[in-house]
Amino acid sequence: MTGRVTGAAGDVWHGWRAATEEALYGPSGFYRRPEGPAGHFRTSVHASSLFAEAVARLLCRVDDAVGRPSELAFVDMAAGRGELVTGVLKALPPEVASRTHGYAVERAERPSGLDHRIEWLPEPPGGVTGLLFANEWLDNVPLDVAQVDTDGVRRLVLVRRDGTERLGDPVRGADAEWLDRWWPLPAEETAEETAEGAAASAVEGAAASAVEGLRAEIGRPRDAAWASAVASVGRGLAVAVDYAHTAGARPPYGTLTGFREGRETAPVPDGSCDITAHVALDACALPGARLLTQRNALRALGVAGGRPPLSLASTDPAAYVRALAGAGEAAELTAPGGLGDFGWLLQPVGIPDALAL
Repeated sequence: MTGRVTGAAGDVWHGWRAATEEALYGPSGFYRRPEGPAGHFRTSVHASSLFAEAVARLLCRVDDAVGRPSELAFVDMAAGRGELVTGVLKALPPEVASRTHGYAVERAERPSGLDHRIEWLPEPPGGVTGLLFANEWLDNVPLDVAQVDTDGVRRLVLVRRDGTERLGDPVRGADAEWLDRWWPLPAEETAEETAEGAAASAVEGAAASAVEGLRAEIGRPRDAAWASAVASVGRGLAVAVDYAHTAGARPPYGTLTGFREGRETAPVPDGSCDITAHVALDACALPGARLLTQRNALRALGVAGGRPPLSLASTDPAAYVRALAGAGEAAELTAPGGLGDFGWLLQPVGIPDALAL
């Protein structure tokens, strides 16, 4: 499979995986920018402190499940500027906080002023006991894109730095096997079958033209990245949270897109924008995993979003206003059609399901 092609005019074409790697994490990549991810988009972490508080409660459940060790780990994957790990440490009960070691895993440089208790690493530490939490990490693990051509052949999509695309070689090998299992597109053999008779040929030609342009994101690198992250947990729980889809509802034209300054934009791999795609969490899941929505996960962790009783407004107006604001934030975190529809992948390692305890 060709990942790099030089055009007639000297333009360099890459597969989307290589192009995204450079655009996001290269020396001038998007995630090296001084404003950080929060300068361009909001995650659940930025939406409300209720999210970090819920994750802290989950960490406490994991702590109970692993027998309250002398050192409990909280590993924040794709930590951004350390917002989640900072919020979790702040929200923990003092006794648990005194035993908790916070790790921020991020490829960008450590931000100034970060709590000295937080260890900043390029890769997750190995053999930890505790909770590894990956909030909107997997959507930024670079991957290649496949598209069906006019003959029904699945081909690698190549891209230039300005976002211009063209089709490259057919998808083969392990990537083709991944597509067959997790995101089926019409295979090359289907388009090239010999038709018997003119009528059969006409039907086959119509079928081939109908599927032209269908796209899929080849999630194999994300599966491997998640498996590696889970392997770093000696005992405890690994959780991935992302906007996702499952095998029964794959989008026919893919989900690759860009974000810049709070708005969705074309995915241009020049370092000017985030490049992201929804995650096939069912493909990432290892044996023993469980998938659920953020709405259900947060409700299990005490984030309900119900309005406070009106009687509180007359007895304690300030408390009512605070409770009303909290209810609004909880509603945003659990909203259908929004953050509430995000997928949570729970992967216990040597313990029961912490949300079922």
